[in-house]
Amino acid sequence: MVDFHDTIFALATPPGVGSIAIIRISGPAAGDALGTVSNAVLPVPRRASLRTLQDPQNGEVIDHALVLWFPAPASFSGEDIVELHMHGGRAVVSAMLSVLAGISGLRPAEPGEFSRRAFLNGRLDLTAAEGLADLVAADTTAQRRQALQQMDGALGKLYESWRERLVLLRAHLEAEIDFPDEDLPQDIEIRMRKAVLELAAVIRAHLEDGHRGERIRDGIHIVLLGPPNVGKSSLLNRLAGRDVAIVSATAGTTRDVIEVCMDLGGYPIVLSDTAGIRTVADSLEKEGVRRALGEAATADLKLIVMDGRNWPTLDDKTKALIDPDSVLVLNKADLLTTERADGEMKFNDKKIVCVSALHGTGLSELEQRLKEELHRRWGALETHHRGNLPIITRVRHRTALKNCLAALERIPKAPWPELAAEDLRLAARDIGQISGHITVDEVLDVVFRDFCLGK
Repeated sequence: MVDFHDTIFALATPPGVGSIAIIRISGPAAGDALGTVSNAVLPVPRRASLRTLQDPQNGEVIDHALVLWFPAPASFSGEDIVELHMHGGRAVVSAMLSVLAGISGLRPAEPGEFSRRAFLNGRLDLTAAEGLADLVAADTTAQRRQALQQMDGALGKLYESWRERLVLLRAHLEAEIDFPDEDLPQDIEIRMRKAVLELAAVIRAHLEDGHRGERIRDGIHIVLLGPPNVGKSSLLNRLAGRDVAIVSATAGTTRDVIEVCMDLGGYPIVLSDTAGIRTVADSLEKEGVRRALGEAATADLKLIVMDGRNWPTLDDKTKALIDPDSVLVLNKADLLTTERADGEMKFNDKKIVCVSALHGTGLSELEQRLKEELHRRWGALETHHRGNLPIITRVRHRTALKNCLAALERIPKAPWPELAAEDLRLAARDIGQISGHITVDEVLDVVFRDFCLGK
């Protein structure tokens, strides 16, 4: 079992050669460890100091480094922390880690242990810790903004405010149940039920967000769809900027779903190429068509690719794919006749973007159209689409909120106040699981603070 009272150390920068490498030490023996490897007194807190680091066993100099000292509790983990800002050569880092491993009372950190200690010491709640992990993993601007907002505590503060309201309502109701002889307000239960309905409406609206936060965190799914040989794979390669899919003049070459991750206008995209949709007898191609239709059913956005050679003829299967979540693309536009190419092209009032994947024309217009669509659907991701609320970013949060809402929705139907109080407890517990704030004594604290019982 991991002992969170140990002093731990780890490399805090990516492994490999670099100009600077940072080793972090956290725990009660951090200051002593610095004294051991530098043979000097602790530096002024939060001020960089140049020190010579050496092996205490033989006095061999390992590096000349900048050292930072963060005494508890004003540190990331809430413990004493030392940071060694060293030269980034592999030999330097390896030697320093070996020296630290040989100091009594120190051990290598487990994955995520610095953040876990910050949570255990009240420096982060669970949502902020998750936001920090998302910020480290962010690949796009939208992911960075969303993660930074969550790490700064916006989501945790919102959920904590809801939890505190539930604790207050439960405390008042249980005071009425347990202390009927006290001089308490007569309408406690009525006010509680009204407040529950109001909070349930707020949580319900918060859940109706189209899973926007999860889309930004995991990637927005865009799928290329259309008949065989319209150039879907060529278009995928053009948009990805590299050869991802095999391109062939033979119809039915693509039989499985091919995915590529990319950054489009700051948004994380998972772009999928699929088999051409048509009626086939071949079992392998039939499976490819089935998978393509499955991708279409779950995609956030569909790129319907049509063939300029056949325009304006469009088969029924392609027509059936077109809906409000579609962007229409006419590939092989270089093969259009002059008459067909004149003016803005539309299908059922939906604008068509004309491209040539072979020659690379029209791709900037297609990318701009996609960026506009992404911004329209996910552009306000820093705030909830209603009430400027932070956005749900994980399935864990959504599940807990749904459980909380289910408990709240039972309360107006509860025949006895004791059952309503239990559902309030469950609702507060579910909210508390998101941020990690679950306590028992709070209810009594509120009871005695608000009603001054036994005065």
